[in-house]
Amino acid sequence: MSDTPVLALRDVSRTFRISRGLMRGKATLRAVDSVSLQLRRGEVLALVGESGCGKTTLSRILLGLLPPSSGEVLIDGQPMKPADRKARARRIQPVFQDPYSSLNPRKTVAQIVAAPLQVHQVGDPAGRARVVAETLDLVGLPRRVADSYPGQMSGGQRQRVAIARALVMRPEVMICDEPTSALDVSVQSQILNLLLDLQKELGLTYLLISHNLAVVEHIANRVAVMYLGRIVEVAPTARLFAEARHPYTRALLESVLTPEPGLGVPDTHLGVAYPNPIDPPSGCAFHPRCPSVLPICSQVRPQTLRDALGRIECHLHGPAPTGAASAAPQEQPQEHS
Repeated sequence: MSDTPVLALRDVSRTFRISRGLMRGKATLRAVDSVSLQLRRGEVLALVGESGCGKTTLSRILLGLLPPSSGEVLIDGQPMKPADRKARARRIQPVFQDPYSSLNPRKTVAQIVAAPLQVHQVGDPAGRARVVAETLDLVGLPRRVADSYPGQMSGGQRQRVAIARALVMRPEVMICDEPTSALDVSVQSQILNLLLDLQKELGLTYLLISHNLAVVEHIANRVAVMYLGRIVEVAPTARLFAEARHPYTRALLESVLTPEPGLGVPDTHLGVAYPNPIDPPSGCAFHPRCPSVLPICSQVRPQTLRDALGRIECHLHGPAPTGAASAAPQEQPQEHS
């Protein structure tokens, strides 16, 4: 197996021009900020972070739905150009969050699953029908549903159709954006186990975007943590859940609900105010909410440290700060109701 990542981002940024209101002009929103990330062949890489941190924008860049403002997307080490969207779609396919809104309600299951084959002009009608039937078998759907419409199916069945549509071109990479969040809890584990079975059977590589850290712990090999457009920590799943290093990662893990009685709803101690992405904080973007903030954090953006434990962007784990910046962590002011 080649050591070259099947999919990689090299210093990718994406900005948008956002209106600030009447007569105030426009501001620049940096949704993705100088992100470098590698997806190794055959792995499940989870991308986690709060809503608005840039996860979906990043996935749209990987799918070719948005061009990066700067940086490169590489497949097998080769840069992908905007004109290569069709070639990219053969190798990278999405599975979206809501299987009902992502499926055309006026098309039958067979027509939905066969659509990528028609777009890419693969085979004749008889050959396409055969591939569709084989793909429905792969995702655990009986062939009789081929003539059904999405509205006649359950949420779990619709998500299996969405997975079949992504698989019909036999891609190498699937980008799964919250693939179970719109499903009943009883169905979520079935879809996750299906994804794992398909990965083993077809040698797939997944980028899993999720808020559900229980799902991430179950399915992912590595986890990348995103905050305000930047990747702040990357580590193997078991190590990250056992000993997260970045204060933001620890806060995310502490926010997970537990069935243990008496503990109630967990408090991340980060407050309710998320930084304004149009006017991000100076230095480390997380410093206004960080319980372990150092004086240097508000002044200098931390460098990315790569070591045997993974990758982290935090002054607590980078080169030792000097001078005034080496003072002990500051206490965050308490919020008052």
